[in-house]
Amino acid sequence: MTAPVLGMILKGYPRISETFISNEILLLEQLGIHIRIFSMRHPREPFFHESIKEIKARVDYLPTELFLEFPRLLFPATMLAVRQPGCFLAALKKAGERFNRTRSLGTVKHLLQGAFMVNQYLRHSPEVKHLHAHFAHSPSSVAMFAGMLSGLRFSFTAHAKDIYTSDTNQIREKIGLASHVVTCTRYNKKYLQSLVNGASTPIYCVYHGIDLKLFNNTLKRRIPKPPYRILSVARLTAKKGIDTVLRALVLLRDRNIEFEYTLIGDGDDRDSILSLIVDLGLQNNCRWLGTIPHDEVIKEFKRADLFVLGCRVAPNGDRDGIPNVLVESLAMGLPAAGTTVSALPEILQHEKTGLHTPPGNHEAMAASMLRLLSDTALRNDVIKQGRHLVQTGFDNRKLIEHLAEIYCRNIPAINCS
Repeated sequence: MTAPVLGMILKGYPRISETFISNEILLLEQLGIHIRIFSMRHPREPFFHESIKEIKARVDYLPTELFLEFPRLLFPATMLAVRQPGCFLAALKKAGERFNRTRSLGTVKHLLQGAFMVNQYLRHSPEVKHLHAHFAHSPSSVAMFAGMLSGLRFSFTAHAKDIYTSDTNQIREKIGLASHVVTCTRYNKKYLQSLVNGASTPIYCVYHGIDLKLFNNTLKRRIPKPPYRILSVARLTAKKGIDTVLRALVLLRDRNIEFEYTLIGDGDDRDSILSLIVDLGLQNNCRWLGTIPHDEVIKEFKRADLFVLGCRVAPNGDRDGIPNVLVESLAMGLPAAGTTVSALPEILQHEKTGLHTPPGNHEAMAASMLRLLSDTALRNDVIKQGRHLVQTGFDNRKLIEHLAEIYCRNIPAINCS
């Protein structure tokens, strides 16, 4: 008898910025849960983390472009409409309701992608017993439509941008239809619960966690001294607040404090961030490495004296949850300065595991950075308490065991050993 399989719907696979998802899949497999991946996009980066090679799940890719691949999407939907007219009309009606709310053609694409997945894959794969999507926007929409068309229940994990930039009515509806919802911070959970007005769908908070064996710096850190080594790892988007960090660095420079700032990451705001570095006269103090493999990031964690992010709420409402790089920083014994946005205080407990300041306040951020570099007692304390918090609350193996229990509790067909 074929073992039951959990169908995992992802926006893209593999993605260098979503290591937490591939780690989750790998650890769930190691716990005995069989997974099949349905990806809405092919990988964009030319490299991926080594852990990807250990994942056994079969990967199927859905057509991505609504107009360019419309014939590929339309034929399976037509066949499904002929075979299961009742289910298809119900899904079509739901798509119409959702389109009327947002006027987004994405709804049409998600319906067709869900139909494609059901007709091309799920119809021939009775071992897939449940669908789970990562992200509350497009992947969960595909999961919802595929569930309506196949009769399978679906659930989803909500993260950050997908929550706060989505139409609240669309999210509310999906929560009501889902078997359960998982999110990665207490801040997110509280927000999602406020949307559903007491609906019965259980909402769970499970932190992503990190691999404590991988992020474990056994080398003794140097005593910070000028030029200080300051590090940020982030996608170059508005919510990361890299401009706030740069303006804080200007204040340090103007106080004749020597430093070297390393910025790792890429994104839509790359050109404006790199231009700002020049405009602020920081080009001799900064180096930008772009997107680099994880082992190279770990080397930068080891050589740095301070980690910093200026997270804020972007104009479109986007914001971080708990950036994994902050958890990794604390695990490596690297003190971190951040802001009070969203769930950051859940990892950066002020003057205990790190320092946080109001978003956009570069003067306060500069003061926090200097304290963590020069106040030896504070620095040693936050290093100790930060490591303890990560070791006790962000061990991804323990957290994935909890996540597996949630799956098994809410999905009877999934076997749990």
